Amino acid sequence: MMPIYGHMKANKRRTFFLFGAFILLFLAVGYGLGVYLGDPLIGLVMAAVIGLVVMLISYYGGQNAITAMAGARPVSREEEPYLYHTVEGLSIAAGIPTPRAYIIESDIPNAFAAGRKPDQAVVAVTRGLLKRLNRVELEGVLAHEISHIRNYDILIATMAVVLAGTIVFVSVIARRSLWFGGGRRRGGGGKGQLVTMVVIIILAILAPIFARILQFAISRQREYLADAAAAELTGYPEGLAAALEKISGMQEPGSRLDNQALQSLYIINPALGARGTAAGLLATHPATEKRIERLRSM
Repeated sequence: MMPIYGHMKANKRRTFFLFGAFILLFLAVGYGLGVYLGDPLIGLVMAAVIGLVVMLISYYGGQNAITAMAGARPVSREEEPYLYHTVEGLSIAAGIPTPRAYIIESDIPNAFAAGRKPDQAVVAVTRGLLKRLNRVELEGVLAHEISHIRNYDILIATMAVVLAGTIVFVSVIARRSLWFGGGRRRGGGGKGQLVTMVVIIILAILAPIFARILQFAISRQREYLADAAAAELTGYPEGLAAALEKISGMQEPGSRLDNQALQSLYIINPALGARGTAAGLLATHPATEKRIERLRSM
């Protein structure tokens, strides 16, 4: 099998492609709405303005929103010296400022990172992660999250979530415009109007689905990159591999961690439980078995 490092450049190229597809899809929804309203430019401008406003709000306030949604609280060096010193040591090795440490009071082992840039980042872990992992396993998980921060993956993931949500929002507007507009638009008529309506309906329905697929695909590729970077950072791939193997079957669907908006941020999707992380089209993560296999091939 091709070593994990061989996938890193290819994954980065795929990510640029996926973000390009996000942008085109979003503009297509806005354009389709504009066509229905009789002025494509209006639709494009609406899509651009809405997208810009939502992205700015998410960019500057996304980190606090994420930690609040996860129920995470900040802890000091005095409260959690073991966690703090591990994060600090790995951050020094990675060459980034030490992220603030957060704790989620849950027995389910998991972790995530948030923040738009390294000097404003946080790393959140559950109480269960601290209790269930030994030191090398914990270092592997924290190195994975610090790698996300160092690579600006968290900013990318946040933008992906925002774009997907905005596409869904504009698609809802497009559908409601069709229903409440009674199937009428300015200009045109007959067969041409019917074809336009059908195209817009299909676009409005499928756009959110495609947005979610693209969002999940970005998340899956970034997980592989963070796994590889974490193994390089610790110099011990088995630590992260053993941690993934241990915690993958300890997730509980429906738990307080199982928030659909945050699933892609966690190192293991908390919604999938003992089934592991399937690598289907709509999976937020690669299959855990594949991640472990790649780590152990390094």
